[in-house]
Amino acid sequence: MKVSLSFDRSFGAADGKRSLAIVHVVSSYGVGGQERVALDLAIGQQARGHHVSVLSLAPAPDGAMADEFAEAGIAVGRVEKRGGLDPTLVPRLAMELKSRGADVVHTHNPLPLIYGAPAARLAGAAAIHTKHGKNPGSRAHMMLRRAAAQLAHAFVAVSDATAAQAREQRDMPSDRLHTIPNGIRLERYAPDVEARRAVRTELALGDAWVVGTVGRLDQYKNQSLLVRAMAPLLAEGVKLVIVGDGDARTDVEAAVASLPGSARANVTLTGRRMDVPQLVHAFDVFALSSRSEGLPLVVPEAMSAGLPVIATAVGGLPSVIDDGVTGLLVPVDETKLGEALAMLAHDQARARAMGVRAREVALDRYSHERMVDAYLKLYESARV
Repeated sequence: MKVSLSFDRSFGAADGKRSLAIVHVVSSYGVGGQERVALDLAIGQQARGHHVSVLSLAPAPDGAMADEFAEAGIAVGRVEKRGGLDPTLVPRLAMELKSRGADVVHTHNPLPLIYGAPAARLAGAAAIHTKHGKNPGSRAHMMLRRAAAQLAHAFVAVSDATAAQAREQRDMPSDRLHTIPNGIRLERYAPDVEARRAVRTELALGDAWVVGTVGRLDQYKNQSLLVRAMAPLLAEGVKLVIVGDGDARTDVEAAVASLPGSARANVTLTGRRMDVPQLVHAFDVFALSSRSEGLPLVVPEAMSAGLPVIATAVGGLPSVIDDGVTGLLVPVDETKLGEALAMLAHDQARARAMGVRAREVALDRYSHERMVDAYLKLYESARV
């Protein structure tokens, strides 16, 4: 899918300033945290009167997020990366950016940075990059990222922990580093009794106390650890729901298969779902067993749905969860995670109270409007 655009600049943005042509560049239209940040940011920017589009570097077919961008009125397109290191991609991408009259090119994660920052410069646009996680890679890949970051006007980390990782990895010139926490459209996650009833019926959860998690199934999200930690609790009255798909699905399935039969029957793997704002209402606790993180959107989303969060204390998670108040933080350890889960399973009144406070905190800290404001301010300063 490729859409060329011609923008009318005769009117301004909602704040009275000149409207900008903003192009977000993502690795693919697969379902992931950075794609969702780009979507939410694009929706907010378009609502302010800016002209927003998105480009993927992945080959066809498009992933599910392409439909979400299109349904939100964001023009979607593709400039396909060919093979391994692709020397033709920068000029091809620059031509597409010029055809869109790009004022700002906003890249998300390493691959779009490597190709998008030099392409933005060739197109005469401001280059903004957002780092969403640790992004480990080979020495050669790190060198390419660092070289591309020299061409970015601003380099954004989504949490203080992610910013610290960027400094440690020497990802960018230190004077261009900014921290802008992710914001989400919290109204989509307001507690919903009808959605809870419908999802619980669909997944045959009954009146069970449900621990749920949402995310890509991979070695970093580490869902197999959550399965093992939940094992002693799984019974007719306690269930685990895992939403997502990915390369580690076979590992997660193996962890579930290793459970005793009675416990195994109380684990549900839904696969990838696009109705997460409804699904989370079926949970009583949200759990995250990651080995590493940036600032995962699913946590403030779960909090805004009124759920307490039990999570490993990695990446930006300690800055999101107030330990003992809105949830519980634990090491990446099966025993400690199991103890935290058991604590709330046996004191559900405390879990509900944490969930109430979690929603209050999410509404206060993770405003979508705040994130949109911060990026637009950064765009303007980069273009001066």
